[in-house]
Amino acid sequence: MLYRRGSSVRIEVWSDVVCPWCYLGKRRMESAIANFEHADEVAVLWRSFELNPDAPRKEDMSVEEILSRKYGMSREEVREMNARITALAEAEGLEYRLDRARGANSFDAHRMIHLAAEHGIQGVMKERLMRAHFTESAAIGDPEELVRMAVEVGIEEGEARNVVQSDRFAKEVRQDEADAAALGISGVPFFVIDGTWGISGAQTTDVFAKALDEMWAELHPAAVQKA
Repeated sequence: MLYRRGSSVRIEVWSDVVCPWCYLGKRRMESAIANFEHADEVAVLWRSFELNPDAPRKEDMSVEEILSRKYGMSREEVREMNARITALAEAEGLEYRLDRARGANSFDAHRMIHLAAEHGIQGVMKERLMRAHFTESAAIGDPEELVRMAVEVGIEEGEARNVVQSDRFAKEVRQDEADAAALGISGVPFFVIDGTWGISGAQTTDVFAKALDEMWAELHPAAVQKA
């Protein structure tokens, strides 16, 4: 369910940790928030979405090979496509190494993000997983890798291990995905601002900035008119 909490601007983001456009969109949204006059009034909630829910935990194929098979593209075409998004990512300060990225099932990674939310570090965990996948070529479907990264961001090892060895937060991931389906979200990233505004795709920072300004004006009309 989407709802407002106090006077804060609430942004809910459906995305996948193995989606290059999602990482790009994340950084652009964060840049807009950083330059927003009321940045301390913005709350971000990361929602789960799996681009390939049938993927194995550990994938032998490279991301290049997976994309080639999925879209019927040649390896050269995939490399050209990856080069384009790598350049866009670089412009936002991100380092993509898609030629070495490893395919994986992201379900457990999403469960770990839900665990991190309980500790108030959901965004930190999300960032760590994305950097691991896109920059470090880590196997984010590997339970031991997930535990290692959870510990790095400040989660106790036993608690992280309990999650990967159980079905904890599975219902929460499925609920996020059910909410996405109910909202008609079929692709990510998808941003919902204060339960009202929808932004599809990794739009430019300016698009996010404009949406924040307009939403703030709607929430605080008296203050905006006074200014």
